Amino acid sequence: MASTRWAVVGAGIIGAAVAREILMRHDSADVTVFDKEDHPAAHQTGHNSGVVHAGLYYEPGSLKARLCRRGVSLLLDFADEHDVAVDECGKVVVATDEVEVERLAAIHERAQANGVPGLAMLDRDGLRGIEPHAEGVAALHSPHTAIIDYPGLTEALIADVRSRGGRIRLSTPVKDIRRKGRTGGGDAALVRTSVDAQEFDAVIVCAGLHSDRLAARSGEGRNPTIVPFFGQYFILEPGYDDIVNGLIYPVPDPKYPFLGVHVTRRIDGGLMIGPNAFLSLSREGYSGLGFNLPDAMSVAGNLGFWRFAAANMATAARELPGVVSIDRFVDAAAHYVPKLAGAGGRRATRGIRAQAMNRDGTLVDDFVIDRAGATMFVRNAPSPGATSALAIAEHLVETIEAEA
Repeated sequence: MASTRWAVVGAGIIGAAVAREILMRHDSADVTVFDKEDHPAAHQTGHNSGVVHAGLYYEPGSLKARLCRRGVSLLLDFADEHDVAVDECGKVVVATDEVEVERLAAIHERAQANGVPGLAMLDRDGLRGIEPHAEGVAALHSPHTAIIDYPGLTEALIADVRSRGGRIRLSTPVKDIRRKGRTGGGDAALVRTSVDAQEFDAVIVCAGLHSDRLAARSGEGRNPTIVPFFGQYFILEPGYDDIVNGLIYPVPDPKYPFLGVHVTRRIDGGLMIGPNAFLSLSREGYSGLGFNLPDAMSVAGNLGFWRFAAANMATAARELPGVVSIDRFVDAAAHYVPKLAGAGGRRATRGIRAQAMNRDGTLVDDFVIDRAGATMFVRNAPSPGATSALAIAEHLVETIEAEA
């Protein structure tokens, strides 16, 4: 490939994986990673549930479905090679009535189409054999769903990039990326920061929560726009650590756009419940009120959001009690793990999901990748983005190489 100077914007797990992928394919490549923070994995990568998703829910044939399954394999291999903590603890999706049993069967069918290994439909006794304290009439068991140290894995990716000669420029916000035509034909890209500007043969932008803003500043369309949703996590007291063996999820209700509160083991051995999903008035407000005026005004001026809100009042009504009351939050998990009723603990740092939204108020479901000259923008990479990160990196670099 003619491109030898590459830039990657963003040092989360996807950006780190992209930089490593380039250097693995091209020993002589010159790769620079830019990030506005002073450490990698500062945002979505460092504020999620730590789950390595198996691929149960995604539309067969979608990028999410394909890259999730490929991503799991690559992720676990890398973690094993670099001593990153992983626990293949398994997951059950629990149905508590006959309506949910029908939905669970549809999830099972979709997961099979996606090639998820080891799946089993369980009756009440089968569920108790896996999770003795779970209560339901049926469940879907995914034994290879895992938990992992995503920040630790990202640090290992960054270390690998450095060892292969890549440069990591932290505390260096990118202002914009401009197309630059070449005398002999073709495009280059000019990455402008607050202190300098550098020309690159190819740029891949993995800007997460700010993907729409950086694209717009670079002369590309604002849509899809990012609407941030926060997820609150609640870490239970240590006495509850052994209540569950793995991960326990409810059956998603199609009336709502998010999965619902679930019970999740932590890689440090603790137990947490969450996340809920509620509009965030800050793209980086991980604690306290989480209010940022420009971010809030951005949401308020987004017609697509108001269309979404009008169609999802029931969702807000379901999620609000868990935002204001820990007891209601715990009650949601106790619906299918009764021993958690009345559990105590503490609120953990929130996660904030970079959710792309269309003008009509619909959520963008699949990964979205746009190309503009020598620059590729990752416009939407929510869950299972972390699980899929190394496969996304393969896909992005292969796409650029094929179009060169």
